[in-house]
Amino acid sequence: MEAVTIKNNRPVAIWLYIGVGMLIVQVLLGGITRLTGSGLSITEWQPLLGAFPPMNEAAWQKAFDGYKQIAQYKYINNHFTLSDFKFIFFWEWLHRDWARLMGFVFIIPFIYFIIKKKINRSMINPMIILFVLGGLQGLIGWIMVKSGLNEENLYVNHIRLAIHFISALVLLAYVFWFALKLSVHPVEVLKVPALYNLNIWLLILLVVQLVYGAFMAGLHTALVANTWPDINGSWVPAGMFSQGGFATDIAHNPITIQFIHRGLAYLITILIAIWWWKAAQTPANSLLHAIRYLPLLLVLLQVLLGVLTLLNSQVKIPVSYGILHQGVGMLLMLSLIWTLFLSRGAAESGN
Repeated sequence: MEAVTIKNNRPVAIWLYIGVGMLIVQVLLGGITRLTGSGLSITEWQPLLGAFPPMNEAAWQKAFDGYKQIAQYKYINNHFTLSDFKFIFFWEWLHRDWARLMGFVFIIPFIYFIIKKKINRSMINPMIILFVLGGLQGLIGWIMVKSGLNEENLYVNHIRLAIHFISALVLLAYVFWFALKLSVHPVEVLKVPALYNLNIWLLILLVVQLVYGAFMAGLHTALVANTWPDINGSWVPAGMFSQGGFATDIAHNPITIQFIHRGLAYLITILIAIWWWKAAQTPANSLLHAIRYLPLLLVLLQVLLGVLTLLNSQVKIPVSYGILHQGVGMLLMLSLIWTLFLSRGAAESGN
């Protein structure tokens, strides 16, 4: 019966996994938008008409004139030609249009599955939550962009950027967990409390680390210390805890943020190595045992990409390394969600 249920759920699960892939692409497009300074290039929100870029030179000039009214153009990009503007416009437009495409990819199959009765009653509430999270993410994104469309802010505030990023990861994690529930055979779910508890702590630490990754991107913090393994020649750099209070410093001081980001990377790597060692004791024929290498390989790759991003951040942060670093960070999070799912035990398997 369980095998039949999984088979019946397969189309819905595939749909959700496609959604996971599209969400990963969307977050990466957001990263490119940030690293290319494109996020404030579109100064209005048009849910329908905005799906199309300007269709003639007059429309392009109107969009460019709107950009000229904000501080980012006046104080940083006032040398831009219309061609320069078209480049940054493209990335923000693609980021928004990919979100529109995801809306269709989620809504149209959902209606189809309802008609074909592929979605049962137990899936309705999770589906509602999924759509609410998706809509909330779009709203948060526009609030974030709108906060930078003025004559004072050169960039979107890094804390708002982190909120937008983490809310996207919450949606990603939710869709992935939902897909796992529909596609993983219950026999693969083991009760391993020690691994499960360590896995939870790893995810908590990783979420904090991802927040600090967003702070790093938002403040271009890699540029203030682009040496490794030391930080500008020191293990504990000067200038930390110098911005008027502990809470202010850990959220706004670039050198403190980078110090914390590096320290968390080392701590997470050590803890994942311990998790991997403990996971070797799981049954050899289990899925959890088979994928136990995945978090370890991803965290080692993530550290390497972080180092390469730092060392190559001379005048500006390299887009290629930055996006790879962000992408592997998301894959690491998904691998830990997968291992959490597989180690949560029979008692929790209904959740």
